Amino acid sequence: MSGDPAPSTFLGLPADATGGIPGAVIVPVPYDGTSTWHKGADAGPQALLEASAAVELYDIETAREPWRDGIRTLAALEVPSDPAGMSSVVREAVAAVLDGGELPVVLGGEHSVTIGAVEAAADRFEDLTVLQIDAHADTREEYEGSSHNHACVMARARERCPIVQVGIRAVDGSEMPGLDAGRVFWAHDIVPAGDDGWMDDVVGLLTGHVYVTIDLDAFDPSLIPATGTPEPGGLDWYTVNRLLRRVARASRVVGFDVVELLPVEGHHASAFAAAKLVYRFLAEIASARDA
Repeated sequence: MSGDPAPSTFLGLPADATGGIPGAVIVPVPYDGTSTWHKGADAGPQALLEASAAVELYDIETAREPWRDGIRTLAALEVPSDPAGMSSVVREAVAAVLDGGELPVVLGGEHSVTIGAVEAAADRFEDLTVLQIDAHADTREEYEGSSHNHACVMARARERCPIVQVGIRAVDGSEMPGLDAGRVFWAHDIVPAGDDGWMDDVVGLLTGHVYVTIDLDAFDPSLIPATGTPEPGGLDWYTVNRLLRRVARASRVVGFDVVELLPVEGHHASAFAAAKLVYRFLAEIASARDA
């Protein structure tokens, strides 16, 4: 009914739809404190949750209904405007999920929300690797006076564990000397390649435990335009999904995030694609676990 409140849980499920078993935990983080161009990513988690109510519960590619493996949605985190303080709140929330034997799924918000999640995972898994799927390298040591800016996310991550970067097509010149050429998969190399051979190299760099951070600007803006800094020449839907399938089968995914959704009034496709992406990755993780 039109008068019903907008869904605030993933898929419109009850807030705790785990059936008493450890499952996935949706952690919404409505934060947009450090973005530098278009603002509005703090509305991303709610837009994704609302769109998720329209996602079909049966996943064709894995022939399963991932929600049956247990999904619960936390209330949106209340975070301070200071990015370092925000990271601490996210770290604590994700740590609690991990300590409960569950899978944290962080919804941004802009990309700085990832820092605390990675810290929590790195505290618990010595052999962690962070896989970044993104248009931007995000490896600046500091930006606009903060080391926890969205442009510094992967600089903070690589302080804790190895990183692998996929889909990169925009960097600042100051970042180039610090990039590990063998661990960066440039969009201009992989998009025109026409095959998935490069995925073998990505998977070969992963360790036993992986945290995946997905900035929606990794996708070509023809697919997902509603993001803070859309970059042309991005990845397509099926390529990203095939990569996620390979990752889930090669390593244990201990958490992931989907960030930088910037809702645009009247445009629902980007939010729906983001929600579908979350559900598809949950399906691939569950399918790999049961294989």
